[in-house]
Amino acid sequence: MSAPQPPRRPAVRVTLGQVAATDDHAANREAARDALDVAGGVHADLLVLPEYASAFHRAGVGREHAQPLGGPFVTALRERAAATGTAVLAGTTLPGTDADPRAVNAVVAVDGAGALVGTYRKVHLYDAFGTRESDRLQPGPADAPPLVLDVAGLRFGVLTCYDLRFPESARRLVDAGAEVLVVPAAWADGPLKAMHWRTLAIARAIENTCAVVAVGMAGKGVVGRSLVVGPDGVVGLELGPDPALRTVDLDPEELREVRVGNPSLANRRYAVVPV
Repeated sequence: MSAPQPPRRPAVRVTLGQVAATDDHAANREAARDALDVAGGVHADLLVLPEYASAFHRAGVGREHAQPLGGPFVTALRERAAATGTAVLAGTTLPGTDADPRAVNAVVAVDGAGALVGTYRKVHLYDAFGTRESDRLQPGPADAPPLVLDVAGLRFGVLTCYDLRFPESARRLVDAGAEVLVVPAAWADGPLKAMHWRTLAIARAIENTCAVVAVGMAGKGVVGRSLVVGPDGVVGLELGPDPALRTVDLDPEELREVRVGNPSLANRRYAVVPV
């Protein structure tokens, strides 16, 4: 007689909001509200918006676009999340400290009841390929607790854009229980950049046997091309460069089955420790 099987965990529905934010704060708030309405209309459990969803300029984002957590953008997210019942992860820019004129690149997590349940401050700033994000932004503390939240019974861990190039960031989230890595980004365009974005998302999925939901900003100077990767490295959804909203169902049982067949997390010999 076979042992009873545990009940199958239901799929979790996620909407990817590949919007094209600008420096028009009011228009960006309306785009976020509209995306939440679309996500709520298809009964999504979670909406993911890109990095800098509150305000973006291809030349760089700094203190001039910063808003506090109690400001208009996060307030709009909270109100519409409560109205739709859909949780949301979205990139925003927060004011820095009085002693530092730079702002903070952050991702806020709002649950389906409209509560602000977490904030991740980007650790790895984009000082690469001729750009210096650290001239305008403060890095988040490397030893801050990982942002991992439960949405409909699935554990989502948050990193941002350039963090994707650092496998330690992803592994630290998985160590904290993440089953899905969420990557809001405004991935800069340029030679090989779209290829790097796609390849790194797939690599983070395979090495951590987890799903990856990578949502890129659309518009000039950024690649867009959001994608969803399964824990086996198979790309299940991939968008082009233009604004789009798409919804996928994530299967927790697929994750469990992949981790049984490929127990690389159990077999590893090294831990990740913040520097």
